[in-house]
Amino acid sequence: MDDTRWPAEWLRGALGLCVLGVLAGGPTYGYAISRRLAEAGLGAVQGGTLYPLLARLEKDGLVESSWQAGDAGPGRKYFALTEAGRAELAERSRQWERFVGVTRQVLSTTQEAT
Repeated sequence: MDDTRWPAEWLRGALGLCVLGVLAGGPTYGYAISRRLAEAGLGAVQGGTLYPLLARLEKDGLVESSWQAGDAGPGRKYFALTEAGRAELAERSRQWERFVGVTRQVLSTTQEAT
């Protein structure tokens, strides 16, 4: 796991896309989403950040949730992408790639000028 601390505004901008990306792998619950994001190198995403985001994604029709019984404990709320969520993930991914390209261009132009 990478211990890089990313600027908060970068994480705010990318977190929704990253959560959609995690959910593309199949339905899962909040703690597992947070763990996958941390393992990918984004750092710890707290529940106070993750769950409101999941609620917004659900309200927007991109994610759906369901309760599933736990094996040896309480049930868990699982989240899954909807078809609209898959389409949004594809579109946001394309937009993100364009944004990264533009950012690289600006930074390389700025570095060349110094």
